[in-house]
Amino acid sequence: MRGETSSATLSAETRVGRTRWWIVWTLFFSTVTNYVSRQSFSVLAPMITAQYHFSHTDLARILGAFQISYALTWLVGGIVLDVIGSRLGLALAAAWWSLMNILTGLASSVFGFAFFRFMLGIGEGFNWPGASKVVAEWFPAEERSLGVAIFDSGSSVGGALAALLIPLIAIAAGWRWAFTAAGLLGFVWLAVWLRVYYPLERHPRVGPEEKGMILSRRRTEGMPATGGRRQWLQLARSRNVWGVVIGRAFTDPIWWFYVFWLPQYLSDARGFSLERIALFAWIPFVAADIGNFTGGWISGYCIRRGLPVIRARKWVCLVSCLPVLAGMPAASVHNVYLALGLICIALWGYASWSTMGLTFPGDLFPQEVVGSVTGLSGLAAGLVSTGFTLVVGALVDRFSYRPAFIAAGLLPLIATIFVFLLIRPTAELEVQGRQALT
Repeated sequence: MRGETSSATLSAETRVGRTRWWIVWTLFFSTVTNYVSRQSFSVLAPMITAQYHFSHTDLARILGAFQISYALTWLVGGIVLDVIGSRLGLALAAAWWSLMNILTGLASSVFGFAFFRFMLGIGEGFNWPGASKVVAEWFPAEERSLGVAIFDSGSSVGGALAALLIPLIAIAAGWRWAFTAAGLLGFVWLAVWLRVYYPLERHPRVGPEEKGMILSRRRTEGMPATGGRRQWLQLARSRNVWGVVIGRAFTDPIWWFYVFWLPQYLSDARGFSLERIALFAWIPFVAADIGNFTGGWISGYCIRRGLPVIRARKWVCLVSCLPVLAGMPAASVHNVYLALGLICIALWGYASWSTMGLTFPGDLFPQEVVGSVTGLSGLAAGLVSTGFTLVVGALVDRFSYRPAFIAAGLLPLIATIFVFLLIRPTAELEVQGRQALT
């Protein structure tokens, strides 16, 4: 009966207003344009490496340059967004990454591609801390994982669109024009963002009922936000911070591996032409998109049925590890379609886990530091992912893709162990959760 009552209450609250849903779908399209720009190089890599005779180690250096700046900007971007706000911060970031992707079409050497990919990462690192901060501001706890799932699913949709459309543009007009087309999408999104988004306290189109519902149903850890060096010392002592950081650090390399290396793997190991890559490389990203919503919906359902917020997130992480293991034999099977199917299952599980990883900061910390905590976890994840990317390049040049597929399957198990060991809700958070559902 309690579950039915809470479900009915949430249904009524959803009808209170829809401004928050317009905002999160705008963030979804931000992530789509972000990933179209990011994936443009990876999808075009078989054509570019053939033209300039790049090795896999060269390719890893170019990809690693993006990841280094991207990781650093997750941290710096989270701090900047906490200071200047998400509206201005995301607007500037989108303009920057779109311009840098267009300029990538001018490159003709390892250094040139690495430079423009490095500059691209500076802008793109703002997207996830900013989107996580907006969701934490605009969504009550029961809806927060779904909000994260919506904007984060844009990575899968953007990756799929890039895999499908960028090769076709390159075949028709040349790979340099493909970078230009991808970059222009960001400027279209920028105009929409400036019209749709304002902070909750001064949004011209949010009603008092929706605003009141959001404010009354926020539930975060009772850690006060202090600012300055004291704030960072406080965060550094929090086991919850380290649980979020280590969890992200051991799961993000899985995504980067499939995102960056899948087109090249299909070309190298499976003999795919650019046309065949366009036909098939988008499918695993659709599976990841489903995984985002699977994790978000299941955790939200469990919370509505009375399971404590953090416990629900943790159990979704644990269950999500199982499908990720399916990617381990993908490089060993002879049938290419079976290999793609296994990769799809792995990315489905990863995306479900990732949705929880991005939701934890909004669950555990006040809005004033969500961007900073998310940025810190992104920094750790980016640095570990960069190392993994460089290792993959060296492994492929000397051995094969198989060790990388095995490592990608095992990493989420390590991440989940640390999440269970380190992340703990405060007593205040659990009491609030029980009161809200009774």
